[in-house]
Amino acid sequence: MAGGWGCPHEANDICTKINNLPCDPGMKGCVLAGRFVFANQDKNQRLREKQARNESDSEETDNPGMHP
Repeated sequence: MAGGWGCPHEANDICTKINNLPCDPGMKGCVLAGRFVFANQDKNQRLREKQARNESDSEETDNPGMHP
């Protein structure tokens, strides 16, 4: 039994969502970017940025009267 996940925007190794560029999961504009952790750490930049924003937002919520 074969299994796995396929991107609905990938057709013949081409991304139909991003200007028909070669499919590279996690590239800028990819539906996966910033949502999943990749083995290639270079592709996790958007996820790290999103986590940093969330942390700073939660700090502001925890200390609403404190502004740096």
